[in-house]
Amino acid sequence: MITSTTNERVKFVRSLQSQRRARRKSGKFVLEGINLINEALASNAGIDEVFYTDDFVATVNGPAILDGLSQAGAALLAVDDTVMRAMSDTRTPQGILTVLPVPHPAPPTEFSFALVIDAVSDPGNMGAIMRVAAAAAVPVMFVTAGTVDLTNPKVVRSAMGAHFRLPVQILSWEGIANRLSEHVVFIAEASSGALYYQVNWQQPSALIVSDEAHGPSREAIELAHARVTIPMPGGMESLNVAIASSILIFEMVRQRTHAS
Repeated sequence: MITSTTNERVKFVRSLQSQRRARRKSGKFVLEGINLINEALASNAGIDEVFYTDDFVATVNGPAILDGLSQAGAALLAVDDTVMRAMSDTRTPQGILTVLPVPHPAPPTEFSFALVIDAVSDPGNMGAIMRVAAAAAVPVMFVTAGTVDLTNPKVVRSAMGAHFRLPVQILSWEGIANRLSEHVVFIAEASSGALYYQVNWQQPSALIVSDEAHGPSREAIELAHARVTIPMPGGMESLNVAIASSILIFEMVRQRTHAS
């Protein structure tokens, strides 16, 4: 059992939790909790190491979960509660976390819809957007500079396994423009544009969503062909970007499902 927070494996996990540079250099990130670990197993992600506590072993499903992880090729490492708290990014650790390679679902060559992330900086919002996009089976998500690191622990928790399902490409605005050359590009705006349910989302299209604190970037505005908005009769100035993204994306799903 690992009982020291200065153990090299423990220090590595802590660096993955706190440093974007460490995640990029190693190509690894951390999953905490049963739900996310089950998502990784279901997607056949290669899990490198599993850290667990005696309290986790004492849970009803703990031994079976650890056995499944071992059969999947993961190394099992027992740690005490102090070490688990030091490694965890949550206030109340579930007693198990894993280290694994960052997944890279392959983006399609051709696609009828794309989501473009315009410098969304809040981890919770970014994770929620990814969860929505994965649930809606969005074919590809393009991410621009200025967007929060998608392997940030708060993004990972909020995304609830979307990292294993959602194809993502980090591109320049020029690269995004090239990929969307055959698409009608809409940009979400709080106060002006076509009503979202009057837009034809059945055509090859893309949606740009931006950080509500700063609004759309110049590059996003220049790339867009049209603006789209969500009516707010209650008089609120704007919606949270994750909520707005959900409304817009599932209108696309509704139209395409209804059409088929």
